[in-house]
Amino acid sequence: MKKSQKNAFDLLVKPVRRLIEKRGFLKPTEPQQKAIPKILEGKNVLLISPTATGKTEAAFLPVLSMLLQEEPQRVPGIKVLYITPLRALNRDMLERLEWWCNNLDIKLAVRHGDTETKERTRQSRSPPTVLITTPETLQAILPGWIMRRHLQHVRWVIIDEVHEMADSKRGSQLSLALERLRWIIGKDFQVIGLSATIGTPDKVARFLVGNDRDVEIVRVPVGRTIRLKIVFPKPEAEDFRLSSKLYTHPEVAARLRVIRNYISERKSVLLFTNTRAISEVLASRFKVWDMDFPVSIHHGSLAKPSRIAAERGLKNGELKGLVCTSSLELGIDVGRIDLVIQYMSPRQVTRLIQRVGRSGHRIGRIAEGIVVTMDSDDTLEALAIAKKALREELEPVKIPYKPYDVLTHQMAGLLLKRRRWQFDEILEIFKNAYPYRDLTKEDVEKILRYMHERFPRLAWVSFEDEVVLKPRRTKARFE
Repeated sequence: MKKSQKNAFDLLVKPVRRLIEKRGFLKPTEPQQKAIPKILEGKNVLLISPTATGKTEAAFLPVLSMLLQEEPQRVPGIKVLYITPLRALNRDMLERLEWWCNNLDIKLAVRHGDTETKERTRQSRSPPTVLITTPETLQAILPGWIMRRHLQHVRWVIIDEVHEMADSKRGSQLSLALERLRWIIGKDFQVIGLSATIGTPDKVARFLVGNDRDVEIVRVPVGRTIRLKIVFPKPEAEDFRLSSKLYTHPEVAARLRVIRNYISERKSVLLFTNTRAISEVLASRFKVWDMDFPVSIHHGSLAKPSRIAAERGLKNGELKGLVCTSSLELGIDVGRIDLVIQYMSPRQVTRLIQRVGRSGHRIGRIAEGIVVTMDSDDTLEALAIAKKALREELEPVKIPYKPYDVLTHQMAGLLLKRRRWQFDEILEIFKNAYPYRDLTKEDVEKILRYMHERFPRLAWVSFEDEVVLKPRRTKARFE
């Protein structure tokens, strides 16, 4: 931060500044310095910054500051939505944001598929001011009249790891759900997106806010060195003996030996694989080799207690390594990582940068990654990807264009809320979502014709009157 620049923390209200001092934050990080003033001005912002640069606080602290300045802030209702792509990330965010909210007497809660019925009932009766959720759960609570009433107070939406959703139909679903939310509220809200380094920021920014809405991109360079190494292990004499013990090929044994040596030399290592099946195989091979070797496994299909145990084990030093998939690519807190190992070519430049970025995990520290390849083709591909990563030549983000299946689901959601809709009303709500920027009435008619003609019907449609009605016993069918 330049001396002439005003400290961005000074722009926040006094209670928030007091907590910043208590937390020991002496000065803002570059993302915080750049983003906080723009957010306080009420602008929609896409913040693109590497891991561990304070992105979360850059978005959340100014929102807390504005929330405390609001006159009717004590009126019950959800004022802030914090949307993440993973339930595990929800849990992590709850722990991270709880300290701030508790000290400011702001009610915070999390809601996703694992949330108990008792907690859901509590949220309906006494809504939190800040709700952490996922795109799917937002979609699920929009039709409910009690939660919909609470959502009418939303002023700010923070979308974490937006790059993780933009290029999938989950992102299309989220963009439509946000348009429905705007319709429910009757006015717009401020949107803040947090993203890792991406190839086409302009497109992701448009996805974030929708059509014909202003958005500012705050881009912070990586600002630290990435050190990459490609290793193609060749079998040695000991690998032939090891392969017999592990019931595998000498080439696989050679890769396992090299990986084990790297893990043994470090304090904490993330070993990324491209599929859950490979992660299971690697973890089991290490256990067959040595039951006491301090590694475990982490992926989305594991039971919640197993995932939490693995994360805490690495964080407190009981484990030296985790074999994982993309579940740990994002900002889930597993402590400081010394080294990232990628097993086989990562296939994408963006993915390699995201994964290797989990190491070092401090501004100014070197992010260190090793790619262990399986054959000559894999090695050549990994080399090409590594060179592009060092030059930051990232793949463009491909956002799905007008996916009809997602729109069908959202139209069904509208019918759960209200029994009768005009074609033009549906078009007016959804055409501002970026994936549906070219949506026409003909598109709406095609989807409604499918909903009308299938059995059992999802909708009753009068094409002459351009009206759609909800059929009886619809809710159970849609759910």
